[in-house]
Amino acid sequence: MSEDPLPISAQEHRAIICLCVLAAFADGAQDEVERARIQQIVNGFSREQIDPAQVYQDVLQGKFSLATAATQLQSPSAKALAHEMAVCVCNVDGALNETEKKFLSELRQALGLDTASADAHQDTAQAIAMQPLDAPLPPAIDPGREAELDKLILNTAILNGALEIIPHTLATMAIVPLQIRMVYRIGSHYGYELDRGHIKDFLATVGIGLTSQVFEGFTRRLVGGFARGLAGGFLGGLLGQAAGSAFGFATTYALGQVAKRYYASGRTLSTEQLKEAFSSMLQDARSRQDRYTGDIAEKSRRVNVSELLPMIKQQ
Repeated sequence: MSEDPLPISAQEHRAIICLCVLAAFADGAQDEVERARIQQIVNGFSREQIDPAQVYQDVLQGKFSLATAATQLQSPSAKALAHEMAVCVCNVDGALNETEKKFLSELRQALGLDTASADAHQDTAQAIAMQPLDAPLPPAIDPGREAELDKLILNTAILNGALEIIPHTLATMAIVPLQIRMVYRIGSHYGYELDRGHIKDFLATVGIGLTSQVFEGFTRRLVGGFARGLAGGFLGGLLGQAAGSAFGFATTYALGQVAKRYYASGRTLSTEQLKEAFSSMLQDARSRQDRYTGDIAEKSRRVNVSELLPMIKQQ
């Protein structure tokens, strides 16, 4: 998005979080697990200066609408950021349904945004989310070299940690497609031809939601950006690496290791075993975070957001 020198106010930060909640539920199809996860996320920020938990309640009680957003979002940077985040939240779990399309169209009109620019962002977000899983992959991993899978998992985790601290909405959104692609490659290594639906179910089983994951990334940016006095969160540059990248790195690393265990076992692990394995591996991943902080920072400097699609294809 373009730079705007005007900082985003506390009111605008709050309004953007409201819009992210509206976007998360715009398709009318989020299951109870996703809803519970989103509520857990907002409750986790309840002690901050901007209280997302209260924001969440205001949205559910109908106290915040698109008309409210149009009134509370005044600066061009806040309007653009609000729309970009809403587009990413709506697109992350796949093709837009008619309800989501209507929501985004009405949001664009309410904010008075340039149609061409808004459509371009939406097209890019959709392309990232729907990147074909059967696109050309790097050379196949030697079945006898398990270390290559660990390398794939670690490299994807470092990349996602880097994306988490890059000041661009599409960078955060790209984390989920990269996780999906990683699981696809791990499954393929063990002889399973996975489709997108299966992988989404697998992520949900271990406790990773698609919409809630992007929602959490954006909420961290908004609340953290305001607390640090940044000019609009995303517009203020990179956040502290230890806090900013922990979510993307640890979740991806744990997911990859659990996927490896699951498909190596012939998909015999139960739902409870998968959840326990993921929880345990998540703690292990967090303990590994510090040793890769430098790699994450270096990767963040080398990622070109305009080349996200080619980058996803190469992973």
